[in-house]
Amino acid sequence: MTSSRRLLLPLGASLTRGRFSPYNQIRNGFGLRGFATITSPEPALANLAEKCAVAIPELSSSDDDISKIRHEFELAKQRFLKIPEALSSMPKMNPQGIYVNKNLRLDNIQVYGFDYDYTLAHYSSDLQSLIYDLAKQHMVNEFRYPESCMKFKYDPTFPIRGLYYDKQKGCLMKLDFFGSIEPDGCYFGRRKLSRKELENMYGTRHMGREQARVLVGLMDFFCFSEACLIADMVQYFVDAKLEFDASYIYNDVNRAIQHVHRSGLVHRGILADPTRYLLKNGQLLRFLRSLKDKGKKLFLMTNSPYHFVDGGMRYLMEESFGLRDSWRDLFDVVIAKANKPEFYTSEHPFRCYDAERDTLAFTKVDSFHPDKIYYHGCLKSFLQITKWRGPEVIYFGDHLFSDLRGPSKAGWRTVAIIHELEREIQIQNEDSYRFEQAKFNIIQELLGKFHASVSNNQRSEACQALLDELNMARQQAREAMKQMFNRSFGATFVTDTGQESAFSYHIHQYADVYTSKPENFMFYRPEAWLHVPYDIKIMPHHVKVASSLFKT
Repeated sequence: MTSSRRLLLPLGASLTRGRFSPYNQIRNGFGLRGFATITSPEPALANLAEKCAVAIPELSSSDDDISKIRHEFELAKQRFLKIPEALSSMPKMNPQGIYVNKNLRLDNIQVYGFDYDYTLAHYSSDLQSLIYDLAKQHMVNEFRYPESCMKFKYDPTFPIRGLYYDKQKGCLMKLDFFGSIEPDGCYFGRRKLSRKELENMYGTRHMGREQARVLVGLMDFFCFSEACLIADMVQYFVDAKLEFDASYIYNDVNRAIQHVHRSGLVHRGILADPTRYLLKNGQLLRFLRSLKDKGKKLFLMTNSPYHFVDGGMRYLMEESFGLRDSWRDLFDVVIAKANKPEFYTSEHPFRCYDAERDTLAFTKVDSFHPDKIYYHGCLKSFLQITKWRGPEVIYFGDHLFSDLRGPSKAGWRTVAIIHELEREIQIQNEDSYRFEQAKFNIIQELLGKFHASVSNNQRSEACQALLDELNMARQQAREAMKQMFNRSFGATFVTDTGQESAFSYHIHQYADVYTSKPENFMFYRPEAWLHVPYDIKIMPHHVKVASSLFKT
């Protein structure tokens, strides 16, 4: 999964030279099935490698092999002092691109479904602080946690999406694609465990997916406040030298987070100050209207109550609608309090909701009407009423398990909305990141040569000195890349060593395509064919910087 290779993209708009403009795709047009021609950067890399090539005498013994590796390393270090010109020829990834795990023909899609929170509605970072504070207050007031916990503050620099919590040992960790613990991504409270501590606690960091199933995954965008509050509560008990059961802390934090949502506390907080929490986006309305103009069917299905969705949508689109217009005119079906993921497996009936009286009707729902609101229900009844076939339906959501796992199994096409994707791609596009990645790759190759040449019981002082230096250089490059994303856990989609993360694994499982916002689909023609690049071995949005940049 970590081999260096050039990456082909699903569509030409997702890959450009130099500075990216989202309108290049529309201006330049499409080739066959929506593809544009992409010039490979490999000739430039090959030319650079040829120019940098240095003749090295033929060596045979183990010591001579080490000398050769040392010589290659010294030459590489000289070139580390300056970012090579070849980096400028590397392709730039599109932060607004659509990235493809499973082939998707948009001309086959007739029905578009959307979640609300973090799909149609995007929020500022202040929302995480609000959820954190409300949950913290509930734990102190209702669960009798110490009053001193009220001093805790949400730290936006600490968590990322896709972390796991061990309810038995109390550790918060990042896993890779295969279920192994990230060596520098395991925390007990707010303290990072050393590799020795990690080994003592788990025996090995290579847990595997089966053992990882006992861990609790924190996968949606609301998990940021949850992860931070869990770590802060564990740290409190550690600092106070009090005995505690790690599962109790998780259960209490989770109950508190659920309470602030189900009680309506967080909903009332958002609607009381929408300018602080909701991010307006005029492109969203354009996208939804363009779908309606093309004759597509639209439905909204959310776990949130209708009054909250209505208040949010009115605010988001208040400048775009006239007095007689309503956001509901965009949707053929609106379902609130759907209770996902149980919606996909249960047989709960739909209930018609009276928004003015805040009551549910008792009459049977056997048809959907655009001017009515529906609560609860199930997938089985939904398909019976609409007669919409699975492959012609696509559903957009931010939660891989609650939103997308059920539709994926039911035959719907799925889109994961991952807000942080844009920022991570922007960082990947920076020369500073690609420079460190190239350094890491060349050092990794030299370490491979070293271990292939020298056994553990044959290491001289010179061998050990070279090994220590290579390991230190690799760790420095790894840490530099990590700090560009998140100081505690690094990037969301990849580990510090370039492996896909466990979060990426679940994206592969349940998302046919993924992007940062629904309206990114406007950059693609409605009849476009979205294809999986034939040589993808890592996430489609991730470019590997070839070690040949520093070939010596």
